Amino acid sequence: MTLFWIVCAVLLIVALLFVVLPLWRATANNNDVLRDAANLEILRDQSAELETDLRNGLLTQEAFEQGKRELQARLLEEVKTTGQSVKLTHNPAKVLAVVLAVLLPLLAVPLYLTIGNPKAMLQQEVLATADGFGIVRSEAALQELEKKMERMPENPDGWLLLARSYAELQRFPDAVRAYQKLVQLVPNEAQLWADYADATAMNNNQSLKGEPTKFLDKALALDGNNTAALALSGSAAMERGDYAAAITHWQKLVDLLPQDYPNVQMIHDGIKQAKEFLAMQKGGKQMLAQIDAAHAAEKAAAANPAMAISGKVALSPALTGKVAPTDTVFVLARAANGPKMPLAVFRKQVKDLPLAFTLDDSMAMQPQLKLSGFSEVVVVARVSKSGTPMAQPGDLQGTTASIKPGTKGLNIVIDTVVQ
Repeated sequence: MTLFWIVCAVLLIVALLFVVLPLWRATANNNDVLRDAANLEILRDQSAELETDLRNGLLTQEAFEQGKRELQARLLEEVKTTGQSVKLTHNPAKVLAVVLAVLLPLLAVPLYLTIGNPKAMLQQEVLATADGFGIVRSEAALQELEKKMERMPENPDGWLLLARSYAELQRFPDAVRAYQKLVQLVPNEAQLWADYADATAMNNNQSLKGEPTKFLDKALALDGNNTAALALSGSAAMERGDYAAAITHWQKLVDLLPQDYPNVQMIHDGIKQAKEFLAMQKGGKQMLAQIDAAHAAEKAAAANPAMAISGKVALSPALTGKVAPTDTVFVLARAANGPKMPLAVFRKQVKDLPLAFTLDDSMAMQPQLKLSGFSEVVVVARVSKSGTPMAQPGDLQGTTASIKPGTKGLNIVIDTVVQ
């Protein structure tokens, strides 16, 4: 940050030199030269007029000689005046130079603090301490990051980096503290609540009961398709013996994950075990049949080609230097004319680009707002620096024109920086 202000000071000095020095060097002598040149030109014109009048007979020879002598005398007087150094006691150019030299620095700093972003360099300093996975592993770097966060406690990027680093180093009490601060700054991000629940559970003998479950409910209320929240909510339901809820969460999770997901078989095994436990309870078989019927209906609705939108998303090569592999990518559909809340959301990371996507009614954030309920929608692909679906300055995005639900084969290029 100190280097930034030094560079700003150097640039300001250079700007002052370009503006102030020419004004300071300006003197009244320049005005004297212009005045003398004008006077000499007048004398030449008058001498030419005398010669013309003599040729035309308007002057006698004696009158002509008298006029020439007077002009020569005036010419000698002008030459004497030019040889003298005439200086103004009050030079306006120098006064203006002094005023600008004082006012420019005084106005430049408040102007930058008003319309600029003083925290931008601090944010880069914070992120620079992390490795390629967004984790600070060195104890010295972690201590440095802690000191920076004391100076800028309102920076969510710094708290996120600190929380993830604490969790990776198994410093769970510190991770809980960092996530607590983070969700206060960014309260509407489902992934943060899911991570907060995970860290709290690890700090609570790996139990998801109590506060972790509340945090997971908050995450799913914000994003019902958040895979981390669904996975942990299924585990929390198993822990408290709510096998129906565990089956529901994990079945939805399997539907959202790609078929080649490494741990998908483990989730299937968990669903199978939950079904066995539920079947042993009174009325469990009937409840299991209802769960399976509801799940089948939901999958059928999601598979309906009249409702689903599909396509591919890629990042413009011109913007590759502006993103990190772990930056969040949202592909979402919203009504072309209507509420701005997304009707369906698909979430990945920059490292997954280019990627194929499908948006359908099963990805609705609210049951009453689905793709099938609108005649025209707009699909947006966005790289979110904050990790939230809402657009923020500095995010990168690409959008489609208005399309109808059921459109296939979209090609979206993320090529615009959000202002």
